[in-house]
Order: sequence, then C-alpha cells, then structure tokens
Amino acid sequence: MDGVQITGPMLDRFDEILTPEALDFVAALHREFDETRRRLLDARQERQARLSAGETLDFLPETKHIRESEWQVAPVAPGLADRRVEITGPVDRKMTINALNSGARVWLADFEDANTPTWENTISGQLNLRDALDRTIDFSTGGKDYTLKPDTELATVVVRPRGWHLPDKHILVDGAEISGSLLDFGLYFFHCARRQLSKGRGPYFYLPKMESHLEARLWNDVFVRAQELLDLPRGTIRATVLIETYPAAFEMEEILYELREHSAGLNAGRWDYLFSVIKKFRTRGREFLLPERNAVTMTAPFMRAYTELLVRTCHKRGAHAIGGMAAFIPSRRDPEVNRVALEKVRADKTRESGDGFDGSWVAHPDLVPICREVFDGVLGDRPNQLDRLREDVRVTAEDLLAVSKTPGQITEAGLRGNVDVALRYLAAWMGGLGAVAIHNLMEDAATAEICRSQVWQWIHNEIKLADTGAVVTRELVERIIEEELAGIAAEPGYDEGLYAQATALFKEVALDDDFIEFLTLPAYERMP
Repeated sequence: MDGVQITGPMLDRFDEILTPEALDFVAALHREFDETRRRLLDARQERQARLSAGETLDFLPETKHIRESEWQVAPVAPGLADRRVEITGPVDRKMTINALNSGARVWLADFEDANTPTWENTISGQLNLRDALDRTIDFSTGGKDYTLKPDTELATVVVRPRGWHLPDKHILVDGAEISGSLLDFGLYFFHCARRQLSKGRGPYFYLPKMESHLEARLWNDVFVRAQELLDLPRGTIRATVLIETYPAAFEMEEILYELREHSAGLNAGRWDYLFSVIKKFRTRGREFLLPERNAVTMTAPFMRAYTELLVRTCHKRGAHAIGGMAAFIPSRRDPEVNRVALEKVRADKTRESGDGFDGSWVAHPDLVPICREVFDGVLGDRPNQLDRLREDVRVTAEDLLAVSKTPGQITEAGLRGNVDVALRYLAAWMGGLGAVAIHNLMEDAATAEICRSQVWQWIHNEIKLADTGAVVTRELVERIIEEELAGIAAEPGYDEGLYAQATALFKEVALDDDFIEFLTLPAYERMP
C-alpha cells in the first residue's frame, strides 16, 4: 500500500473491502488515469467558456466518419438481453435485498445520485454488494426479516460509480484525493468481477455525467487496464452510458464507438439532462429558459428529439436503449394520488415502449409490475426490440436545441416547489440519505440540481411569475425560503441543524452570482 493513506475510520468489516491488494489495484488505476481525468475536466470548463461566449452545440465534424461508417457494439452480455424493467436505488442493505427481489430484470446499484458519499455509505455499499453475491446478506427491521430469493429470480446487478468530477477525500494516493469514480469502480471490480462471472453474469456498470466521447474513451482505457490487471478477457466488462448532459446528446454515436467492445447501450437520463440544459446555456438569456420543472414533459419538442435520437442511435449500432425514470412513490393513504400518478406512469412507459426503447427505469418496487406489463405488451416473449431500427427518425442539431418551444409557465407555486424540494433533499443528503421520498416522488441529486439551477436562472433573467406578477429576485427567494422552512419546522422529525446546513448550501448554489457546477461538490466539502 505504498503511497496510499486511508483517512476515514476503519469501521466493522471495512478491512474485508479495503485489503492491501484492493487498495493497490485502485491506486494503480488512479495513478495511470487521474491526470487524463483532470485534463478532461479542464476541457469541460473550456467548452463552457466558449458556450457562455456565444458558441453553440452541434454534431462534431471531426467525427463524421464514425457516424457514417459501419460498426456494431459487442454482442449482448449474459443477463443483459432482457432489460424491460430496471429499478434504481442506493446500495444500503435493505435496498440491496428489495431491489434484487423486486422482479425487475436489472438493478442499478447506485453509488452516485441516489447515494450520499459518506465514508460509511461508500464502503458499506461495497460490502452489501459482495455479501449479496455470496448470499450472506440479510436485514431485519420492525419485526420483519429480509432475505434473498433464489439466484434465478434476482435482478442483474449494474453498478453506477460516481462521475468523473467527484473525488473521495477518505483515500489519498500519493497525497492526492482519489477519484471517486475509480474508487467505486475499482473496489467493486476487484471484489465482485469473478463472483459475477461464476454466476453466469459479469461486471456491469452504468456510467454517469459524461460530456464527451473522450470521457468515454477514458472509461474504455480504464476497463482495458483493469481487465489486464486481474487477468480477465478483454470485453468482460459491459457498460451502459447515461446520456444526461447536453453535450453528450450530440456525441451519442461516438460514445458508443469508444466503448464498443464494452458497450451495453445508452440510457435517457432525463432529470440530469434538464439540469445540463440550464447549466450549459445559463448565460444565454431566455432562449434556453425552461418553465417550472413539473411543466417540462417528455413530449416537449427538444426532449422528444433527444429520446428519438437515442433509440435510433442505439439500435443502429446493436445497443440497448433504456428509458427514463418513473419517480412516483405509491401512497398507502391516498388512493386518488395513486390513481392519477399511475396513469402518468403508464402513459410514460407506453410512449417509451412505443418509441422503441428496450426497457425503462422505476424508483420503487411497486412500479415494477406496471412497467413490466406495458413492455410485455410490446415485447411479448422477445427480450428486446433491437431489430426496430427507427430509420424514420431524423433529428437535427436545431431540434435538440429547440428549448424555447417548450410550453409551460413559471409560477409562484413552481418557485416554492423548487425551494421546498431542494431544502428537504439537501437536509436529507447532509444526513446521509441520497434518495428521498418527497411529496410522493423519489428525489435525488439530479432533481435537486434542477430545482436550484432553475431558481438561479430565474433570478438572473428577472422572470415575472405568471400568477402573481412578482419578479424573481434574491430577496423574494430568501423570503420564500423562510416561509417554507417555517412550514417544514412544524413537521415531525425536523432537524434544525441539518436544515441550517441545507439552507446555507441552497443559498450558495442558488443565490450566488457564480454558478457552482455541481451542488454535490460544496455539499461534500461540508461533510466530515
């Protein structure tokens, strides 16, 4: 472990994950690839500066030959042929069991937006995944015991590591914080790759937050090296990329191409995509101004172009296209809330399956049956619809950029909703929870990013609220913060300390003149 320092406490069983061999492995990856990672993060900032100065996004002329040549991604890997329902969630012990047992075909085991990256969450999550593969995992609470179903009934595990931008301060390599992405990937791959292969599956991943095909190339280089270090065949790893940044939508084919021997498809990460639209063009006035978040649906022209292009691109190259999140959390007390929400979920999944998606996401086990039913109606006994090439789709750069055609208003209720959700979510995040049920919706870091970035954008564009006529200013938002906090404080379980931290953080990321790239960066700095 030369040059590797653990600054976090060694809690119970952490020594089973943080072995000298595992730490040597992740340190080797960090030393070989961190300089490239940092250079690519600098390239993001350079592109942002150009966009802020008036440049736009377009398909890359220098990669036109990739888009116009004939090639296919690797054949479908075991356990990934049928992905009609995928469930997402953090890697705590209860969720691990419930997600694997849920009836979904895939579980996105999340170290990213649905997980607060506390030291305990990070390493305990790795233990939970390994214990699940060894079938030594169990959980008891409130007199109820949770155990795994037979292996043949379990979802296929697909791990989402943190994005390239996030460090982990609890492990230092040669005095520098290790890349969170390489730590999450490396520990899981080191401990679980052979375990997965012994079960007829493999080490599979979801890759978040990428902004260019060069970032996909870096992941592919990491995969090649990791397989060499553990003496596994090249192509053992498979990865699905979330197209959840605005620049990545213009590089879908190139991203698949860079990962082609390891590719398992693309996913329409729509919440982060909306956040990225605001972030990338935040200085460009009202041309890229979105209405309040609940008014932006998948039928908006620019969102329709994005999803249609994703299906067309994936199936052209033999890759799966996976649809977006159904974030509704069923209510046990309000049947009418359930009825209205489930109608929306059904309509959303019907649109996706009809458009050619091979599967879709849900956030709660109770939504697995409705998503499965919709996709069963289209797929029948077929595992996917990769043969549906969607050659009718023609999407231009102008189509992807048509944000101004999005219908909807900005109201005081929408502003208050953004403030309320952001405060509640950030308080939970600071308390160690990254996936939080708020008003019957599963909120994570992506939805909190939309809330705070919309507030920032509305202030900087002096938006007049459609219902009250008031102009959105810092002073108005600060007053609404106080009013929303007063309501939250009257609720059971209110934690004054956590909400004080949440309020300070929200003001920093929503009210400051400078736009902070990710709210999780200053949030993580506040974390012990």
